[in-house]
Amino acid sequence: MTGSGLAEEAEGYLLAQSHRDQARREAEELCAQLPWLTTAEAEDLTTHFVRQRLDVSRRLLRGTVRRAAELREEYEARYAELRRALLRRHAAGACAVLACAVSVSAVVCDLIG
Repeated sequence: MTGSGLAEEAEGYLLAQSHRDQARREAEELCAQLPWLTTAEAEDLTTHFVRQRLDVSRRLLRGTVRRAAELREEYEARYAELRRALLRRHAAGACAVLACAVSVSAVVCDLIG
């Protein structure tokens, strides 16, 4: 694994831990608002809440990654299209300049000769 790959993996791990910690805090806040829960019930609710929250986060991140890939493809296709159009315009411009140069050269040759 490259250094960059390792850094990305570490960043992913830290992001996942951050999501898990945030979900746990939210679950604990929810349980604190339900004082009638037993300790076991509160732990079960916390476990379930964290699992659900992580599943939602995972789906959202996958959707974001998928959309980013779609956008990249769209932008790359548009960039390639614009590049081809620019190349055609430059080629047409160069041909026009060359045609003018040949015409001027022909006129100068006629005037001289």
